[in-house]
Amino acid sequence: MEQRGREARRERQRWVACMFALVLVWSGASAQIKYSIPEESKEGTVVGNIAKDLGLDKNTLKERGYRIVTGSAEPLFQVNQNDGILYVNQKIDREQVCEESNTCVINLKTVLENPLEIHYVAVEVTDVNDHSPSFPETHKRIEISESVPPGTRFQLQAANSYSVTLSENALIGTTVIQVNATDLDEGSNGDVIYSFSNTVNSKLRKMFHVDANTGEIIVNGLIDFEIKDNYEIDIQAWDKGPTPLKTVKSVKVKIIDLNDNAPEIEVTSFSDAITEDARPGTTVALISVNDLDSGLNGKVICFVSEDVPFTLTPSLQDNMYSLVTKSSLDREKQNRFDLTIVAKDAGEPVLSSEKAISVIVSDVNDNRPEFLLSPYTFYVTENNPPGASVRVKAADVDEDDNALISYHILRDGGGDRKLTSFLNINSENGDILALKSFDFETLKTFQFQVVATDSGSPSLSSNVTVNVFILDQNDNAPVILYPVSSNGSAEGVEEIPRNVNVGHLVTKVRAYDADIGYNGWLLFSLLEVTDHSLFALDRYTGQIRTLRSFTETDEAEHKLLILVKDNGNVSLSATATVVVKAVEPKEAFAASDVKSAAKDDEENNVTFYLMITLGSVSALFLISIIVLIVMQCSKPTDYSSKYLQDVNYDGTLCNSIQYRSGDRRYMLVGPRMSIGSTIVPGSNGNTLVIPGRRQVSGEVRHVLIMVCLL
Repeated sequence: MEQRGREARRERQRWVACMFALVLVWSGASAQIKYSIPEESKEGTVVGNIAKDLGLDKNTLKERGYRIVTGSAEPLFQVNQNDGILYVNQKIDREQVCEESNTCVINLKTVLENPLEIHYVAVEVTDVNDHSPSFPETHKRIEISESVPPGTRFQLQAANSYSVTLSENALIGTTVIQVNATDLDEGSNGDVIYSFSNTVNSKLRKMFHVDANTGEIIVNGLIDFEIKDNYEIDIQAWDKGPTPLKTVKSVKVKIIDLNDNAPEIEVTSFSDAITEDARPGTTVALISVNDLDSGLNGKVICFVSEDVPFTLTPSLQDNMYSLVTKSSLDREKQNRFDLTIVAKDAGEPVLSSEKAISVIVSDVNDNRPEFLLSPYTFYVTENNPPGASVRVKAADVDEDDNALISYHILRDGGGDRKLTSFLNINSENGDILALKSFDFETLKTFQFQVVATDSGSPSLSSNVTVNVFILDQNDNAPVILYPVSSNGSAEGVEEIPRNVNVGHLVTKVRAYDADIGYNGWLLFSLLEVTDHSLFALDRYTGQIRTLRSFTETDEAEHKLLILVKDNGNVSLSATATVVVKAVEPKEAFAASDVKSAAKDDEENNVTFYLMITLGSVSALFLISIIVLIVMQCSKPTDYSSKYLQDVNYDGTLCNSIQYRSGDRRYMLVGPRMSIGSTIVPGSNGNTLVIPGRRQVSGEVRHVLIMVCLL
């Protein structure tokens, strides 16, 4: 038990030593402005120019709310916000303001907002001779016996006191002290009674009582150290003789302070919002703490209880603190802090109080707009109506104007600048409008940049790449390449010997469709024919062959009307007319020789041009590969290649469908399609004939090579 008591005392001693150390640190002397004025100065008397002496810009005082921090009572001084002059606000009575004090100094706290600054001003009120000497009583009655010998002295004031201590909040009835007077006389002349002296005022008579017989001074009212810390009571002792004699003694009662007052926290100046870019150490609020107790009971420490980026630092004066930031703030992570300020005194028992305040973190423009996707990829069907739109969207985590975003298209000197001139963007919502229709056959894809800019100061921006792929529609009808007459119509005449065998190739109808995929896949059919038993048309290749041999009864001239149509959802078509003439073998051979010679010349020319084209394409291909490698090495991200993977490009530009008809093998060559693909840009479809493995014509070889390379 004794050991625990010793440990408790040591702990209290360490606490007291710590408090003393903090007090010594916090109460260190620092320079401040000090003025002096005489008491009884009239209202409006100039004390000094604070703005000039502190080096403040007087033009900003009103804007920053320069003022003196005061309580609820009428302030003794005021400051002019226009010029920074400190003046007397009401008449000052030194004896009333600084009662029983030799030096009268009034300390003022002045505050500027935005940013928060605190300055201290001391005003000394000097004494003027405005009071004449006075007695505590206007008259005093002294009774003198007629038998008093000459030279007897009578006491006007109490004799020298001796003193006593009394704890505040002492219970009523508590004996303060017992005075004792003796009289050497005998009988009633030696009996002594006690009472207050005539100099004791009514307030003391309510707080204390004197027992007439015992001389005990007894507590009769509330003893509060914070109201008055000492009393002087004049006690007189009388005897009971026929001519009573008395003596007066003064009792000084010193009140001992108890820790009966918790600290009081007052937020004297507060900026309810602080910018998120405020540096550590920025002042948010000025906190004053007051404890009415004295000594250690009145020494207070103050701190913030939560783990927040704020702390309290002691100011120049005792029990004054500044609430400052201790680390960086980020409004986007937390825009409000609820703080609890705790004040504890060093008394026993320790008393404390709390004050809750909220600090709002205001926004600064420290975040760029961010697009929801990067890059954006849009599919636009060709022949779109002007005004068709797509939308890009960006967000900004800032607030108010700092998050207000506007959009515009970056129109630089790039190759797509001509295309972007046909685009318009709504600056408010990011809607991109096409001002014209697109044609897949002339433009398959393009890209451009959209910039999002916020409205902060300074503004921040970011951009995003927009890839646009044009989707093919079946808007091109097949074009007949053969037969074509001299006047441009799809008509032709073919002469064959009458003795041809079954399956003889009469001719081949060739056609082309500018669309791709199924929209460009052509099928052939016979609309009209003079004899269905004599000719057949391959629906995939367009080849016309004989089904039987000619007889003597067969007509010499036959007309075939061929329909060529694509496989679009709404198919488009074209027709060609072939007139087949059956002639005698000699005539057929003569005509065949002429055609063969012309055909050989034509094939030689075609072969020459194809070789030149093949060499050019190969050179361009190699150059493209080199450029692509250089670009890949210099750029970390290739959006176009990323995009092409997304739309099911599998890297193969050729696709073929093989089938047989009789003794011949056919291959339909066209762009490769992936299952589920909406569209794959590529080469136009073409139909090639592969007669057999042992007989491959030069034209077929060259055309097949070109199709696969392109």
